[in-house]
Amino acid sequence: KFSPDSHPNFVPIPEEYSNRKGHYLQKETWQAFQKMYAHAAQDTITLTIISSTRNFDVQKTIWEAKWTGERTVEDGQNLAETQPDFAKRARIILRYSSMPSTSRHHWGTDLDINALNNKYFESGKGLEEYNWLKAHAAEYGFCQPYTKKDSTRPNGYNEEKWHWSYKPLAEQYTRQASLRLKDQMISGFLGSETAEDIKVVDNYILGIDHSCL
Repeated sequence: KFSPDSHPNFVPIPEEYSNRKGHYLQKETWQAFQKMYAHAAQDTITLTIISSTRNFDVQKTIWEAKWTGERTVEDGQNLAETQPDFAKRARIILRYSSMPSTSRHHWGTDLDINALNNKYFESGKGLEEYNWLKAHAAEYGFCQPYTKKDSTRPNGYNEEKWHWSYKPLAEQYTRQASLRLKDQMISGFLGSETAEDIKVVDNYILGIDHSCL
């Protein structure tokens, strides 16, 4: 619940590194990304930031648009029409979108790169970009929090090959969330009452790949 454009720890991202004006990251995240960007460019890989810091209000807009059916989810469902059960509705949104107050994008440590579609990263140029990130992102402190679900990551959001997190800062916030954030604190938006039943802190904030812990 803050504005990154007026917070002293955050800096604007130049358009040459992003898809539009208005992106912000924490200074340390931004410095690390610049170094990673330069290395990728040397290898003819372009890394474009398409989503960065999102505060509570921005995340609330995304969440509530899906909750009310103003925006359909990835399989084309209008959830207000197809999911009268609030917990089921929330879980569908939580495949790819966080509840306000729980998104890693609040922290200024996380960014989405190049596309918001796993299929893009499975062939051609997208596959080259993803393979480069898997090979080199850790050198600059970045990890992929939402890998494919398996026995080591059974809970949380679905795989997001585009989402990368600056671990040196993000792991501190993850630790604080595990110690201090309770499901009953999550409020102020439609459907927030489902957070306790779903155990959002344990299953989603902490349901990340071991490389980001």
